Amino acid sequence: MVTGLLAVALVGLVVAGSGAFGMTLAHDGKAKCPIVVARSAIAAERTAAQDLASILHQVTGATFEIRAPGEVAEGERQIIVGPSARTRHLAPDVDVAALGSDGIVIRTVGDRLLLFGGRPRGTIYAVNTFLEDVVGCRWWTSAESTIPRKPTLEVAGLHTVYTPKLFSREVFFKDAFEPVFANRLKTNGHFSPIPPERGGHVELIGWCHTFWPLLPPEKYFAQHPEWYSEINGKRTYEGAQICLTNEEARKELTRNVLALLRAQPDARLISVSQNDWGGQCQCAACRAVEAEEGSPSGPIIRFVNAVAEDVEREFPDVLVETLAYSYTRKPPAKVRPRDNVVVRLCSIECDFSKPLSSEANQDFLADIEAWGAIAKNLYIWNYVVNFANFLWPHPNHKSWADDVRLFVDHGAVSVFEQGDAYSHGGDLNELRAWVMAHLLWDPSRDNDALIAEFVEGYYGPAAPHLMRYLDIMDRAVQDSRTRLTCFVPTTTGWLSLPALNEATQALRDALAAVGADATLNARVRRFSLPVQNVWLSRYHELRREAEATGQPFLGPDNAADGYAAFEAALTEFGTEFYGEGRPLDGYLPALKRRCAPRKEPTPPDECAGLADDQWLDVQDTEFMLHGAGQLSDLVDDPAASDGGAAWMPGRIPDWAVQWHPQQASLFGQRWHVYVVARCDPAADQGSAFQIGLYDGPNRIGLAQQTVSLADAGDGAYHTYDLGVHELQPGRYVWVAPPNSTVVNAVYVDRVFVVREP
Repeated sequence: MVTGLLAVALVGLVVAGSGAFGMTLAHDGKAKCPIVVARSAIAAERTAAQDLASILHQVTGATFEIRAPGEVAEGERQIIVGPSARTRHLAPDVDVAALGSDGIVIRTVGDRLLLFGGRPRGTIYAVNTFLEDVVGCRWWTSAESTIPRKPTLEVAGLHTVYTPKLFSREVFFKDAFEPVFANRLKTNGHFSPIPPERGGHVELIGWCHTFWPLLPPEKYFAQHPEWYSEINGKRTYEGAQICLTNEEARKELTRNVLALLRAQPDARLISVSQNDWGGQCQCAACRAVEAEEGSPSGPIIRFVNAVAEDVEREFPDVLVETLAYSYTRKPPAKVRPRDNVVVRLCSIECDFSKPLSSEANQDFLADIEAWGAIAKNLYIWNYVVNFANFLWPHPNHKSWADDVRLFVDHGAVSVFEQGDAYSHGGDLNELRAWVMAHLLWDPSRDNDALIAEFVEGYYGPAAPHLMRYLDIMDRAVQDSRTRLTCFVPTTTGWLSLPALNEATQALRDALAAVGADATLNARVRRFSLPVQNVWLSRYHELRREAEATGQPFLGPDNAADGYAAFEAALTEFGTEFYGEGRPLDGYLPALKRRCAPRKEPTPPDECAGLADDQWLDVQDTEFMLHGAGQLSDLVDDPAASDGGAAWMPGRIPDWAVQWHPQQASLFGQRWHVYVVARCDPAADQGSAFQIGLYDGPNRIGLAQQTVSLADAGDGAYHTYDLGVHELQPGRYVWVAPPNSTVVNAVYVDRVFVVREP
């Protein structure tokens, strides 16, 4: 799909000279020039020449020979790949050293086409940019592309010199790691195993959260407990960090850093960063530094600066990276990161339904402005999927370009877009990787135009319907005013039945548009997986709402059949994970049970004789389960009213089973709220479980009970009264085990509410 979009790309990077054709590369399937590579070319430049010859053959049908300079007269028509004496002569204004590792030159000089760049990756990027923006090739995924057929290939006068603003660019999606595709996307981050013959990548020793790898407590704590956090007056390493004011700890960690660098002499980045939890040291010295600096980042930066100063003496080209993350996100008031220190600022707390520069994200905006003012090397760790479930819709697509430009405008030199690196079939994975990579290479590109380019090129005639789908999803989350974090546990807060119906119809129209085209049909069905997941995970709630309100229900006619089709599609597309390091076998069993047929429950005694609109029965299949498969699950239970219940182990404190009312007819009225639950006791005394009603938006507990084993120790289901309350969006019922060995498990059969007169 390379129509008018090519002109848009030319404006961005490849700037045409005069309107006349610069040179003819092929005519009627015959090559009109060789590809010339200097004998001094590095491996990546030779690979670039081979790639160019291969793709030009696919485009034109011609065979392009690769020759050395001595085999071609200097004035002869030729494509010169890689920096050489000839490029220095033909483009004397270009300083190759100034191109850095990734900068590119695309230029026609008479009958010579120059494609070269900085080392090691610039030339391979120049070739790929030429093939994409001039020839019209598109690589949508690692295995899917659009290669135009042009037996006669002529190129206009070209005159481009471009160096990307970001030194390191990474889209953390599984397919984007493939080395050839990473070259096409012009990404070069830590997780792409790009070999030297393709230019290599920017590797970060340790990656992140390296305090324990660099100062392992199993090795040092017994002899040096003072090297670790003091918490509540006691030195510990459990859920803790390093004591950042202990000079001996700093010296030993530095020795370990230097040992790693000596073992990897080509390394240019090493991480010295906090563990992935809290637990900062509370000793008097650390607290004093925090107070002086006005932030827990103060001790971190002082500590890392000292490490980096020692590193610089032996490795002057190495940068030492640390995190501005969670409790260390706020910059220090006084200390400044050294020039060889990298600060990686993380956006994990933000609302991604809106630009990071918006009022909804003012705290992050203040932090990036402050870090950008003091850090020479600012890296960004951004979050672009929903880690609660990769297989739910996550409409954050409107702000991708705004966010990248925000990063660059505040001095960022690297961006890591953390996405779904585990799954095929996650929400918009192909679109996310392609569009974000193009934005990281050139942040000036238009977000909507890039999305449209991908959707039109990859999905063909389904594109108008899928673009409509994207607009529906964005409108749904904006209208709901939901804070779309990267850990949204359910779609109930923002994706209403009308919006879901509308989105589903758009997907049906997309499938109809592709007709019998098996390739496009598969692409659209993979695109549709998240919506299928929503219908199944909320099946009973949505069907009841449709019946109660007379709205359409475009979900599966039968939940069990819908689940079978969903599971088959996941297998077809090779989807193995639903979350970060969480395989599908931790999610699908509970989803399957949620969709399985159940017996018809009898009404509770409290509802006998009431009209249908005077009470509501909510079975376990409508509960929100946290930590499904571990903290909670759906299980068969003959004692339950419909033969099934939500289960939780006794040794957790979590509110792992919840009911979030969604039906609009419930809101603004007063209801008597009841919970039906039981426990499997392991003792005679103690707490059996807790139940409550919580107001999430206002963070207020409206009701709470601790049920004792004296009342629940018989193991039978009992009904517990939470009182009369007004139901509103964001208010929910919860049940939690006692976090004790006195109970083996807790079971929740149902929640029911009775309308107050």
